[in-house]
Amino acid sequence: MSAEPVPQNIVHPASDSDFSIHNIPFGIFSTARDSQPRAATRYGDYVIDLRLVRQLGFFKDLNLPEAIFARPALNDFIALGKPVTSAVRARLQELLRDERGFGSFFAYCAVPVQAARMHLPVEIGDYTDFYSSKEHATNVGKMFRDPDNALLPNWKHIPVGYHGRASSVFISGTPVKRPVGQFKPTETGGTPGFGPTRLLDFELEMAFVVGRPTQPGQRIPVARAEDYIFGLVLFNDWSARDIQAWEYVPLGPFLGKNFASTVSPWIVTLEALEPFRTEGPAQEPSPLPYLQFEGPKNYDINLEVAIRPADGEETVVCRSNFKYMYWNMCQQLAHHTVNGCNMRVGDLCASGTISGPEPASFGSMLELTWRGARPLTLADGSVRKFIEDGDTVILRGFAAREGIRVGFGEASGKVLPADPWPLS
Repeated sequence: MSAEPVPQNIVHPASDSDFSIHNIPFGIFSTARDSQPRAATRYGDYVIDLRLVRQLGFFKDLNLPEAIFARPALNDFIALGKPVTSAVRARLQELLRDERGFGSFFAYCAVPVQAARMHLPVEIGDYTDFYSSKEHATNVGKMFRDPDNALLPNWKHIPVGYHGRASSVFISGTPVKRPVGQFKPTETGGTPGFGPTRLLDFELEMAFVVGRPTQPGQRIPVARAEDYIFGLVLFNDWSARDIQAWEYVPLGPFLGKNFASTVSPWIVTLEALEPFRTEGPAQEPSPLPYLQFEGPKNYDINLEVAIRPADGEETVVCRSNFKYMYWNMCQQLAHHTVNGCNMRVGDLCASGTISGPEPASFGSMLELTWRGARPLTLADGSVRKFIEDGDTVILRGFAAREGIRVGFGEASGKVLPADPWPLS
């Protein structure tokens, strides 16, 4: 095997890189030469091994635990608290500006991104999925309930959510096998159908990582919620619409959702996203006092979804923005804990499908094709109502303002055919 190419000094990213000096996210990686998963940051097209940066003494005055960056998940690092994690991020920014100092060690600590294998950045104890886009909820309500009264009576009063399955949250690049389940009987009755889902869908979402634990019975006030949010990732909550339609009454999503969710590998901190705060949609009627907040709590993050057929060219099918969320993250976390539900470091809370006001900004195939009635034509001429075997779905996201760019990279997954049934 040829040696991995390494730079001789700091290699600074292009101006349109997701991973600029303004970002400095955190993740977990390994390489073919060293299979031990460990902590890293990303700068341009290089992954920087934080274990080695610490060994070189660049964090000496921060009094970090000895093996904090040698662990296979970021939970213990995040649990040190924002004063520590923010200091580490700030120090890395200083080092990456220090050509004469850290520049001499960049080659020792840096790995080309192509040589890095990314892992889940945190051990996820629990995963919650919200339903916080008014446009998405309205579209679904029009399709399945009442076109003139699409939102359920509770929707404008609470951030609706459900508890998902943490064991099937996978890192970007992990293939997704088409799930099998029951389908709704025909209109004339009969027994349910059974087999591989015919209506496999993506859901364009973002998710925040909980950064501080709470005790049972403890509530997080909306004004302090950001103290408990470490950062964000891209999130694709894969959905089997036909399985979901048959099962969701009376208790909500189950097999139509729990087979797979895909996350991007780098956690982008709230500090990095600070320049992109923005006002969210007006909330009418005004929510109950425990959900009221002051100041901008949404973030202007450009999002897109592309579909790449097997051996084909990708087509961007959706462009949306995180700023469209009706219920913001602070309200979600305040509502999640108002009953005393305790949170743990590494817990993941997803936004729900992020749809915008225009058809091209709808965040799922269900909406983009309006239940298959308006099929999409891809760049290779093929037509899609939902996601087919061999398709790779790619989520991307970035924020940019006044020369500052902070991005998330990709969250991608390729769909594989279902195993034959019954299994041999």
